[in-house]
Amino acid sequence: MSASGGTKAIVAALAANLAIAVAKFVAFLFSGSSSMLAESVHSLADSGNQGLLLVGGKRAQREATPQHPFGYGRERYIYAFLVSIVLFSVGGMFAIYEGYEKIKHPHEIEAWYWPVGVLVFAIIAETFSFRTAIKESNEVRGNLSWKEFVRRAKAPELPVVLLEDLGALVGLILALGGVSVALATGNGVWDGIGTLCIGVLLIAIAIVLAAETKSLLLGESAGVDEVKKIEDAIVDGSTVTRLIHMRTLHLGPEELLVAAKIAVRHDDSASDVARSINAAEERIRAAVPIARVIYLEPDIYSEKSTAAPASDAPGAPGV
Repeated sequence: MSASGGTKAIVAALAANLAIAVAKFVAFLFSGSSSMLAESVHSLADSGNQGLLLVGGKRAQREATPQHPFGYGRERYIYAFLVSIVLFSVGGMFAIYEGYEKIKHPHEIEAWYWPVGVLVFAIIAETFSFRTAIKESNEVRGNLSWKEFVRRAKAPELPVVLLEDLGALVGLILALGGVSVALATGNGVWDGIGTLCIGVLLIAIAIVLAAETKSLLLGESAGVDEVKKIEDAIVDGSTVTRLIHMRTLHLGPEELLVAAKIAVRHDDSASDVARSINAAEERIRAAVPIARVIYLEPDIYSEKSTAAPASDAPGAPGV
């Protein structure tokens, strides 16, 4: 997944959320609707989240240093994790607090046309943002289902924007429902109930995002397809006769580390082995371009040499 593709979706979401946040807050000032206040804070938090994703993408592009020899690609994971924290604390917890207060101290919604009009406008704007995120995701998700895409994506930006936009759309519908029922019944408690539902929704999305980005931060192996391509590329049958075992690790969304022990012929000279390793590295990079850091250890194959630490799914052994 390219950074550029994610950036388009982030910018679209940022523009939509900034406009929506201002409109929602104005509607809250005129109507006193707690759903509108919760939604305005939600949109403001989402805007901040998109800013964090853009900052993370920029910082991840820094060159490697002696102190950080593998570069800064994981900064994108760190900022995506911060997004989940902001969504949980600023968005979800604030909405639950506002909903509780409105249920405890209900009051009638004033100037009903403000919240209703703004919510309709917000639904249209969020639909545009969500459509952009879906379009960008479809270019990279291949045959994966949406659930699999969110769980397996190594670049965090598009899954984050997708879930945020989905949560925003559902939250807007909940807010519109709460405001509508409150207006129909004259009971402001329904506005508070809608706000509570928004808070629960945001917290649920934040937990999903935190779990997925935590996995990326800990370090994930290459995908099943990429592992298979690397295994096929390493062994040529003549100079490299077998893959004994292999480990892969994402140093960032678009940078993969490959470490493998390979079997070479017992009568090969040192120069033959060196050429075999160089050729294998070239084949790996041709098959999987994001495999930029490669360490291959030559060995003479035996049953004992296949012993390796517990494999990391979906990675190997490839014997």
